[in-house]
Amino acid sequence: MSTYRDRARRGSARATVLRTVATRERRSHLSAPRVPTVGVDIGGTKVMAGVVDADGHILEKVRAETPDKSKSPQAVEDTIAELVLDLSDRHDVHAVGIGAAGWVDADRSRVLFAPHLAWRDEPLRDTLTARLAVPVMVDNDANTAAWGEWRFGAGRGEDHLVMITLGTGIGGAILEDGRVKRGRYGVAGEFGHMQVVPGGHRCPCGNRGCWEQYSSGNALVREARELAAADSPVAYGIIDRVGGNVRDITGPLITELAREGDAMCTELLQEIGEWLGIGIANLAAALDPSCFVIGGGVSAADELLIGPARDAFRRQLTGRGYRPEARIVRAELGPEAGMVGAADLARLVARRFRRANRRRVERYERTGVGLLVTRGWVTGR
Repeated sequence: MSTYRDRARRGSARATVLRTVATRERRSHLSAPRVPTVGVDIGGTKVMAGVVDADGHILEKVRAETPDKSKSPQAVEDTIAELVLDLSDRHDVHAVGIGAAGWVDADRSRVLFAPHLAWRDEPLRDTLTARLAVPVMVDNDANTAAWGEWRFGAGRGEDHLVMITLGTGIGGAILEDGRVKRGRYGVAGEFGHMQVVPGGHRCPCGNRGCWEQYSSGNALVREARELAAADSPVAYGIIDRVGGNVRDITGPLITELAREGDAMCTELLQEIGEWLGIGIANLAAALDPSCFVIGGGVSAADELLIGPARDAFRRQLTGRGYRPEARIVRAELGPEAGMVGAADLARLVARRFRRANRRRVERYERTGVGLLVTRGWVTGR
């Protein structure tokens, strides 16, 4: 079985071919080669990589913590390469798809800006292609999650789908008629940075009052820690659980306590859900999709979060009572949607690379035979 290391010497040739590949995915995704590919999902706190087959099944996955944002971009790239190479030791992988938490340009080659990472105009695709020696596809992590849900999850059969990913921040994606809508410059769908509270909480993007400061994993944890740090009587339950160490309060712990009936944690999830519903109502006014799929780590709270979101959506929806309401559903692939979607999109790149490589071989064979005939090495006798 071949590995990436065995193919490293062909890295420059692959990179040259990749630069000729068109940047838009084709609708004929079902005809892509049924070969294993690696999907990588890069968030503000974790990097997850997995080998995914053509039916969306995860054959194996590995993960690591995202290096601290103060480190160089190479630190994150090193982590990605280590995970992919680890998987390649046990699987013959034909392409790699990257779902990056940031703005990716229209060519899907550079990360223009990542609020939670140290990437600024980073040539991620070419850098990783050179290191991994296989075709690499780069896209926004919410776009890859939306693609995964549309292909294999809660969005199957939907013609107009909007994906909302709730994790460290909020990501978003728009999918119409089987195509991800990226906008003219590739940065459509960054819903988390819509301003919902003028002069509100400062966001890592540099602005104030962004939607993700009120409905995200960071917002949930911030509110719980502030109440615990203030020694609020409503926070005694979670203070006891973490032994008084406020820094140990996490989103999964809040969800766990809410399921056990903790009043403060339940209320915090309800508030996050209400802000989610308000934002979704605004998106419905602008985009009018048939379905909103809610993914990301915070979506694990399920109805504790999505129930309040549906209620707020119905209260805030423009034209409520006189228009069809979009469905609001939880992502079926959970936090693995971005990884699965990235791997599936990479399969399209693998197909185009295989075609380009085949044409190059055919040209070489024709040229080689002609050269032999010219020199008299093939006489036909």
